[in-house]
Amino acid sequence: MFDKLRQLEQHYSVLQAKLSAPETYDDPKLVADLNRELRELEEVVMAYRSWEQYCQSCQEAEELMCSEDAELRDLAKEEYHEAKMQKESLEKLLQILLIPKDPNDNKNVIVEIRAGVGGEEAALFAHSLYRMYGMYGMKRGWKQEIADANQTELGGIKEVTFTIEGAGAYARLKYESGVHRVQRVPETESGGRVHTSTVTVAVLPEVDEVAFELDRNDLRIDTFRSSGAGGQHINKTSSAIRITHIPTGVVVECQDQRSQFQNKDRALQILRSRLYQQKVQEQQDSIAAERRSQVGSGMRNERIRTYNFPQGRVTDHRIGLTLYRIDDVMNGDLDEIIDALAAVEQAEKLRSMSE
Repeated sequence: MFDKLRQLEQHYSVLQAKLSAPETYDDPKLVADLNRELRELEEVVMAYRSWEQYCQSCQEAEELMCSEDAELRDLAKEEYHEAKMQKESLEKLLQILLIPKDPNDNKNVIVEIRAGVGGEEAALFAHSLYRMYGMYGMKRGWKQEIADANQTELGGIKEVTFTIEGAGAYARLKYESGVHRVQRVPETESGGRVHTSTVTVAVLPEVDEVAFELDRNDLRIDTFRSSGAGGQHINKTSSAIRITHIPTGVVVECQDQRSQFQNKDRALQILRSRLYQQKVQEQQDSIAAERRSQVGSGMRNERIRTYNFPQGRVTDHRIGLTLYRIDDVMNGDLDEIIDALAAVEQAEKLRSMSE
């Protein structure tokens, strides 16, 4: 581990030297790339340098512990034990920091929510989840924008696609992919019976054109008029866009932007992310270790969470976590769940590394 840390520190110093070179500033892209790489390495390098300092402190304190001066020996013992504790704590942190990171963690995301089993009740819960993620994003200072939505007359959502832009959006929301189950008494239920409905959530990292290139010859692009429940978003011109990826049959519609050009641009972005995720999933499916992960693969057909309103509880089935504060969760207080999922994934990766 420490050989790797020394290599990372040397690489960090090389990057700093490159960034300081006068000729570097003639290339804005190079400057941005160097700054990005330095930010990615900064935490682990700073922790490693602190670890080295505490190692030095331990060594110096050990030497002083051999002193003939009793008072100096006592002070050296105290300093040694303090430095040793800090050193061991940093070693644990460095193990975690060396866990391979998901290259998509810092990307913006595209979220797709679809009502599943349960008719109108599923559509109403899909709207509740859309609101939950919106409130969570607001708390973290993220920007949210709808690309396409299919609403019901009672205020539910059959399906909605929206983007979330912000630091670490994918790192936090990637655990939300899967089937969300709700158990509650629908407003339309006169007998007070609890109904069970499902909603699927897919969280895709936003992929730029450089990372995943689309062959325009594989695309069929159609225009049509925006549709919905009415109001100012309905256009009288054919500004909505439907793009079909002919080889796979994947279809993307976008009608929430102001112009045909904006809708087309957003639709291409969503299509690119869907196809990229499809390709990544195919690769993951071929790796048995990913299938054994405690957190789960995030496939849409996996039931990941149950929201039981009569009992006021939310249960994440992947890690067996149950919280009895459903109102807080539905109002966007997701950090406790997401932190627990991230911790389990981290522990699993550490175990795999040690094996």
